[in-house]
Amino acid sequence: MSHDLIEKLFVRYFDNEILQQQGDSALLKLPANTISFTTDSFVVDPLFFSGGNIGKLAIAGTVNDLAVSGAEPLYMSASFIIEEGFSLNELEEIVKTMAQEAKKAGVKIVTGDTKVVDRGKCDKVFINTTGVGYLPKKNRVISSGEKIKPGDKIIINGSIADHGMCIMAARNDLNISSAIKSDCAPLNGLIKEALAVSNNIKFMRDATRGGISTILNELVSGKEFGLEIDEKEIVVHENVKGICELLGFDPFYVANEGKVIMVVAPEDASKVIETIKKNEFGKEASIIGEITEAHPGKGWIITGIGGRRVIDMLAGKQLPRIC
Repeated sequence: MSHDLIEKLFVRYFDNEILQQQGDSALLKLPANTISFTTDSFVVDPLFFSGGNIGKLAIAGTVNDLAVSGAEPLYMSASFIIEEGFSLNELEEIVKTMAQEAKKAGVKIVTGDTKVVDRGKCDKVFINTTGVGYLPKKNRVISSGEKIKPGDKIIINGSIADHGMCIMAARNDLNISSAIKSDCAPLNGLIKEALAVSNNIKFMRDATRGGISTILNELVSGKEFGLEIDEKEIVVHENVKGICELLGFDPFYVANEGKVIMVVAPEDASKVIETIKKNEFGKEASIIGEITEAHPGKGWIITGIGGRRVIDMLAGKQLPRIC
């Protein structure tokens, strides 16, 4: 039965010349240079939500972790832990979505594993993915942000908090009806386009759990520079804002699955914005702030009414089972 499941479902949808080898490990052809490597696990509840499902999330999350480091995603593994009794139709829909998203992102799923556990030992299905990508020499400093300096501009490719509030709205016990759609998407195409027009993208990070506040705080923590963000430049859709207010969440701390924070030299900021606005995942892109010499190690938000507040790290628990 396990053999049939692998052959008739996973191999059927993930099929490529490397997977066809059917060895205990995939034999990969990689460029002779630095390799970017990442792994992640996905336990989102519910499995299906407006704008995607756990399969789309697994592909996008891993692709984005590679892309924001400046790497070109190439290969992925996909491992499934499945609860006994889980619907084969739903599993096929998840696997089909993963195959579609991998194709869109230009990555190949080349190896994986499947385990079925007793009923009650796993909540429907959990997915672990690992990604491998090629990192060009010129992009190696992006992850560290070591070339950031005062005056650099901070860019985001669109609205915030859509994914986190979509998941919260979809959970049965909240009993909320909403048109909120997750922003879950692979961003390697958008990032590749941005890197093609600028050699001055100095830092990138996808703003997932902990939201943009966590990324911005990590960006300046312990550094000799600070940052300032203009709240008016950050897009929060009205339906998202409404649920945040209703449930008591700050959208700055809510998870995203299709948003990247970039730090770009001021002379290149306009052309990077112009470029990513042409991409389907960057239509609401904006410059939201800049790096400053003031208050080193701290981030400040200039609020919509002209006040100022410190960007703190998330306090307390993050939203559970959000990705």
